[in-house]
Amino acid sequence: MKFISLQENLKRGLSVVSRISSKNINLPILNNILIKANAGTIEFISTNLEIGISHQIRGKVEKDGEFTVDSKLINEYISLLESGEKVLVDLEKNELKIECGNYKTKIKGEDSKEFPLIPTIPKNSFYSTNLFALKKALNSVIFSVSNSENRLELSGVLFSFIGEDLFLAATDSYRLAEYKLKINKEKIEEDQKIIVPAKTIQELLRIIGNFENSLEQDDQEIKIYLSDNQILFSFDSVEIISRLISGHYPDYQQIIPSKSQTEIKTNRNELVRAVKAAALFSKTGINDITLLFFGKKILVSAFSGSSGESQVELAAEVSGGDNEVTINYRYLLDGLNNIEGEFVGLSVLNNMTPCVLRPEKNKDYLYIVMPIRQ
Repeated sequence: MKFISLQENLKRGLSVVSRISSKNINLPILNNILIKANAGTIEFISTNLEIGISHQIRGKVEKDGEFTVDSKLINEYISLLESGEKVLVDLEKNELKIECGNYKTKIKGEDSKEFPLIPTIPKNSFYSTNLFALKKALNSVIFSVSNSENRLELSGVLFSFIGEDLFLAATDSYRLAEYKLKINKEKIEEDQKIIVPAKTIQELLRIIGNFENSLEQDDQEIKIYLSDNQILFSFDSVEIISRLISGHYPDYQQIIPSKSQTEIKTNRNELVRAVKAAALFSKTGINDITLLFFGKKILVSAFSGSSGESQVELAAEVSGGDNEVTINYRYLLDGLNNIEGEFVGLSVLNNMTPCVLRPEKNKDYLYIVMPIRQ
């Protein structure tokens, strides 16, 4: 194997795939990256047996071949080389020779025969949507995923492909986020629902972030391929394949209130500040604050027997009757911080039902928080 590529191409290629490489006592080669030079392409591949990532970069291949080297070592070394310089990579026996300017090194590695095979998915049918629209949608729900291992199905994001829409949902039983996204489909007739692990989503978001400044945001497409227990995300020269979570996702639509007694519209940033002020006096471990809606105001308050109390009055448009709700301020702030726009809308039925938050100008997103029952 022998090839030449620019330092910045190698650096980004390695950073895309290297994060999931992990130390594994039973399978040490998982700590390595597989480098393949074949038919004029240079490809980096990594896997932790749950997720597999491949990324092709530009370069000149002088001799085909493949080899695996320590992920962290080669990633850190390449990042130290000067940007804009050509890097020569040459495999001799069981060492990878790297030359760039006055830098020369040899990295010991392992034969590629020991590297696990990455699963494949047929590509005759797929969904597609704008890459950065998907990134925005996933960022809007991922924080609501459960961290508990007691209910495995809640540790991922639900993808519901229904007609021309993709509904993304995440919940930990205390709050829920849902985002609706337009999607295209090729040779797919039936609606489908799958659960994608949160770790896969986080890795996908990280990798998309690497391309934020180098791809056109308006017309960059991502394709999504499905099999019985795998999902493949493909865009530009990147492929991410992951296992799906088996299990039945709860019918979360049942907990979204179908009616409300009080509708509120207020300045989002002002509400964030008021919630943060009240949060300083919430009870430890409960994180409770109370929102009282009356007239044309919101009263945001909290009381602690040990530290004191806080009350903040905000101007608001309040329609319907007076109302109040006590909720966890952390969950409320998570929702407010992921809502875009100057104003936010809140819907409340009573202190026994979820409080619903919506952006003023985006009908495709909603976030609900369960109340703290007194």
